[in-house]
Amino acid sequence: MTASPLISVRHLRKSYGGVVALDDMSIDVLPGTIHAIVGENGAGKSTLMKVLAGAVQPGGGQILRKGAPVTINSPAAARALGIGIVYQELSLFPERSVLANLFVNREPTRAGLVSLAAMEAQSRDILAALGLDVDLRAPLSRLSIGEQQLVELARVLLEEPRLLILDEPNSALNRAETDRLFAVLHGLRTRGITMLYVSHRLEEVFAISDRVTITRNGRDVLTRDTAALTMAEVIEGMIGQSREALFPPPLPRTDTTPRELCVTGLTGGRLQDISFTAHAGEIVGLAGLEGSGVGDLLALLFGTSHATAGSARYPDGSGLPRSPTQAARRGISLVPADRRHQGLMLDQSIAFNISTVAVGARNDSPLWFTQGQARKRADRQITALRIKATSGDVPANALSGGNQQKVVIGKWLEIAPEVFLLDDPTRGVDVGAKREIYTLMRKMSADGGIVLFASTELAELAGLCDRILVIYRGRLAGDVAAADMDSQRLLHLINTGTSAP
Repeated sequence: MTASPLISVRHLRKSYGGVVALDDMSIDVLPGTIHAIVGENGAGKSTLMKVLAGAVQPGGGQILRKGAPVTINSPAAARALGIGIVYQELSLFPERSVLANLFVNREPTRAGLVSLAAMEAQSRDILAALGLDVDLRAPLSRLSIGEQQLVELARVLLEEPRLLILDEPNSALNRAETDRLFAVLHGLRTRGITMLYVSHRLEEVFAISDRVTITRNGRDVLTRDTAALTMAEVIEGMIGQSREALFPPPLPRTDTTPRELCVTGLTGGRLQDISFTAHAGEIVGLAGLEGSGVGDLLALLFGTSHATAGSARYPDGSGLPRSPTQAARRGISLVPADRRHQGLMLDQSIAFNISTVAVGARNDSPLWFTQGQARKRADRQITALRIKATSGDVPANALSGGNQQKVVIGKWLEIAPEVFLLDDPTRGVDVGAKREIYTLMRKMSADGGIVLFASTELAELAGLCDRILVIYRGRLAGDVAAADMDSQRLLHLINTGTSAP
């Protein structure tokens, strides 16, 4: 017999002005399960979570807890119902101690005084389970972003929720921290805690969840046990078309000028004796395990690190850039994997971010920042890249992950580069934004650009690249042409450095 839902939403509606965020959304969340919510940006996931957490009031519909209607008109009301939420963006106090952040407005006292000893005792088991071994009395700001994310999770767990909402909980965590988080979540499930898990990373959704709800345009499209779903079905539900449609076909060449990047015997960092040639009009993939040397190659080609041997010849006839500034002035661009820390100034406007490369990198641009020029650049890229923002004055941290990545790409397009170094450019963005970025890559290639594309996803490498360079332990293990791209062969080559027998 199927258990009755712990939480149900029925026909929820919510609009912001003329924008419909939720449109007849209905979901049942069964007790003791990890229930994933997936969908493109704008599909209604975050709004639904905020409604359940009491941060947003719906315009219509009903919420039921164990079959009984409830009103969640504030975060306090949500907590009283046993609902806790961990937001993607941290809601902590950097200058206060770790302990103070764990017990905001609920500090245990003894004899009328806040008891640090009681706080430490109450948090000890949860912190140990999370593997968080830090100085609890030190300011939170001394912790890494990943550690701060775990503090946020611990704070919510200390409230002992029955329904735990996790909105991209591992966006700031590395692989080891993510594995530890997943082990904790599995442990919480065995203790009977129900979880709503929002993520763009579909591989992780399949690894962690029991059930999946697909959302699109503010509605629930499908809910099914994870074991009865395939990745292709989830993607099709999210975007309304097949997975194959994710990868746009090559575009006709608009610039047929022959250009090439020729790398010979390049050595530096983890790399040993790397040689290849990349031509204008093709997308060359870069594949390898973490630490294989793919990141080192991009760093050498962009001038953030320096080779100990070997050489490269760029379309302008010159060799390796001595610095990122020189690279930019020579039309060499890099879209980094970590856009939030390396690609953007999050507290600055779109206009400011898009102008950061153009000011100083172009000889025909003023060597100073002007608001008028910045707004023109921003308006140009907002229109060209379909960045979802009302103006260039919107801060970058107000944008979704996919739109932030478009801003990173847009700032480079302002200098019309000839070489595009793309380091996992679709990491952490939804499926719809991925397709838009893929289309941009096709246009970069068609316009005569040389595109080197590193990715951790084999499907997108196979779907976009003309050939893939596989790097294994610092050496070039293979140069696989599009006609020979087979997932099993690629996996074998990436993991062993040798061709499959």
